[in-house]
Amino acid sequence: MMMNILLMAQPANGGQGGVMSFLPLVLVIVVFYLFFIRPQMKRTKDQKKFREALKKGDKVVTIGGIHGKIAEVKETTVIIEVEGQNRLKIEKSALAMDTQDQQKLEKK
Repeated sequence: MMMNILLMAQPANGGQGGVMSFLPLVLVIVVFYLFFIRPQMKRTKDQKKFREALKKGDKVVTIGGIHGKIAEVKETTVIIEVEGQNRLKIEKSALAMDTQDQQKLEKK
């Protein structure tokens, strides 16, 4: 009889166990947002801004490592001129960075 009374008693913390059990989950979500999602959104925004600002004469590097100078800009593609006066038609999404950005990274 005494055991039944003890088992039916309310927890001593007054029901706060439910809220406290979600706290680690909320903290994990906040950490993921701050360290993974937000920086990726910023990087995507910067890449989009970079690709929209391309103009003739800019020196660029493709994601494949090809260095060239922009000869012509179209809506979704660019034509770059590489060594030997060769021209390559490349999607804007395949451009990684401006060579001036690369030089800034090398100086650091």
